Amino acid sequence: MKALIDFTDRTHRTLDRIGSWLPQLALRAIVGWEFFESGLAKLQGENWFSAVQENFPFPFSVMPVEISWFLATWSELVGGVAIWLGLATRFWSTSLLILTVVAIAGVHWPAEWNSLSELLRGYAITDKGFGNYKLPLILLVMLLPLLFGGAGRASIDHLIRLRYARD
Repeated sequence: MKALIDFTDRTHRTLDRIGSWLPQLALRAIVGWEFFESGLAKLQGENWFSAVQENFPFPFSVMPVEISWFLATWSELVGGVAIWLGLATRFWSTSLLILTVVAIAGVHWPAEWNSLSELLRGYAITDKGFGNYKLPLILLVMLLPLLFGGAGRASIDHLIRLRYARD
């Protein structure tokens, strides 16, 4: 029995050490890539924000679409890379969280819904007339641990914190 307890204790300590960097690194890798890829698609595509600008919440609804497009594109590109590296993770998590809320409101939310069951039909990847807010909502939830917990130990943020903690 003691051997089993010792093995369990060693296993938990090992998982705790790995848990201080691996989950955040994996989360940053996928979130950073998704935002970077979205920004790249905007960079290489045409500005379609004028078709949905009236759905954006204030103040984005009154901002010129060229500025909105520029901000969205470069926030996703730079923010995606920064999150991937773990650089200014909380700042970029906040910025991308706001961008995602605007995207859900302006692009992915169903145009009309009269009941909760109709709204839930929009929890989908593809839009079949009911919205498609599933992926942005998942990304929004994935940003929360990075915002509140930081980038983890395998990050530039952690190296900066170590450097200034010594001084």
